[in-house]
Amino acid sequence: MKYREIFNQNRQKVKNIIRLVTKENADVCEDLEQEVYLKALKNKDKYKEKGKFLNWLTTITYNVSRDYLKSAQKRSETGFEDENVFINIKDKKASPEERLLQKERQERITNAINSLNKKQKEVIVLYEIENVSYEDIARRLDCPVGTVKSRIYNAKKELFNILKDLT
Repeated sequence: MKYREIFNQNRQKVKNIIRLVTKENADVCEDLEQEVYLKALKNKDKYKEKGKFLNWLTTITYNVSRDYLKSAQKRSETGFEDENVFINIKDKKASPEERLLQKERQERITNAINSLNKKQKEVIVLYEIENVSYEDIARRLDCPVGTVKSRIYNAKKELFNILKDLT
């Protein structure tokens, strides 16, 4: 039996069942689909050729989908419904004062960059923030590389004078 071929032939049916049962987004459905195929391959020796392979695969798909829903319900009961909740936990290492100072510092740097003349601001943003090479900046601005380097040098010199108390 060529499993890859059978899986490819029935892929859309598996996806549709998962979406129908779980009502989840594409990423979750894709993960569940992979789990279906892994379970099918892992348990291929349990398949009895009495019925269609598709029926067996469909049963696995329903079971995987229902197991997912049960685990999602358990997560919601324990208060961990959204796995991204941990992203919103603040770093305890930085004190509120340190965060405030960092924010003020960032605002000063932004204001200093905005105070540069148009040509200096343009090159410093491209070079230092967007990491564009001298050559690419020269092409974008239609000017020689030497001019780009000179503008960057002058912009950095100006920023140093504005922000020298930050160092």
